[in-house]
Amino acid sequence: MSATSQPPSRRLVFHQTGKPADVLQIEDFTPRPPLAGEVLVRMLAAPINPADLNTIEGTYGVKPTLPAVPGIEGCGEVQTSASPDFAPGDRVIFLRRAETWATHTTVAADSLFKLPSSIDPLQAAMLKVNPATAWCLLHHFATLQPGDTIVQNLGNSAVGRCVIQIARDLGIRTLSLVRNPDHIPALTELGADHVFPDDETGLQAAQNTLGGANASLAFNAVGGDSALRLMKLLRESATHITYGAMGRKPLTLPNGLLIFRDIRIRGLWVTRWIESASPAEIHSVYQNLASRTAAGSLVQPVDQTFSIDHWNDALTRLDAPARNGKVLFTFKDHPLNLP
Repeated sequence: MSATSQPPSRRLVFHQTGKPADVLQIEDFTPRPPLAGEVLVRMLAAPINPADLNTIEGTYGVKPTLPAVPGIEGCGEVQTSASPDFAPGDRVIFLRRAETWATHTTVAADSLFKLPSSIDPLQAAMLKVNPATAWCLLHHFATLQPGDTIVQNLGNSAVGRCVIQIARDLGIRTLSLVRNPDHIPALTELGADHVFPDDETGLQAAQNTLGGANASLAFNAVGGDSALRLMKLLRESATHITYGAMGRKPLTLPNGLLIFRDIRIRGLWVTRWIESASPAEIHSVYQNLASRTAAGSLVQPVDQTFSIDHWNDALTRLDAPARNGKVLFTFKDHPLNLP
């Protein structure tokens, strides 16, 4: 395709916060050529995450400078490099917010991680957030041993599925609570040891299975009564970690669990870990996760993909009752020749 016949570079942008369907706009733009130490990346795929939607709505913990281009993660291919660490054709993911809902993005080279060539771009596009969150949950709050048990709610979520797969390979047992019991067979097939409905009947079944309150860690992404059920499954002095709030309800902390059981309450935001961890630690974790993904032992379900021009259809798909997995933008036929 000649330079004159190339499709224009395109991006989604919002000039004010609000409902994504109301405030997002698509526009043509000219990507900025990379300066020294920067890389111009042609996007291959970028998922739509709850954090992206919350950012557009203005409800996320970090407020963007407006106008802003959404996209906290994605997979791309280096097109032009002004860094000795990357060459054209390298497949990369972004470890910092990088305006990935666009056909091209220019970023600092030290914010990229180079991928193995065999990895699927769709799986790679989802590598930054959910697998790393699962890894940190399993490694940063206790030294788990093979045979230990963790409990989690939202077991069918992307993070919940990553926890199940990584724990399975580490010999750590998982007990997951799910809002929809129809997901139980799929999670069991994935390697979950036990899956129960996220209600009082499920709590009783979980207590019977564990022989009481014997879990080493609890991973909460819901809040409210669901988070309390997890606390009731923890052994003395165990840790309850909140990394999400899909139920939009606060935690309820009974005095007895804190005073007599010494349950510890912590939080996890993977962005803070990326900002504070050493480059060596970050590289080691993502190398491990990328290798698992390339080998097919760490997989996140993909529901459907859309071009950026059909962004409204992509947002509509997010609320579809039959959705099973992530919705992603994919970018094709957008090479770029810079002057």
